[in-house]
Amino acid sequence: MGEAAQGFRYVERADGTVVITHHGRVASTLRGGRAAQFLAEVGDDPQLTMARWTGNYRRGNERTARLHPRNGG
Repeated sequence: MGEAAQGFRYVERADGTVVITHHGRVASTLRGGRAAQFLAEVGDDPQLTMARWTGNYRRGNERTARLHPRNGG
């Protein structure tokens, strides 16, 4: 597959909120159950997990979709 996501960081605040940043900009803020679920998942591959939770990851099919005749390609 493609290159692993890079540039993500997360901070867990005292109130339980998790803030995910990408290259210094806030990408997502998670609260309550979603924050707890994220913290349970983040151990394996933190960069990929944060990319998935923020929706900032590529599937490798962007060029194919853009060039499809239905999409004006």
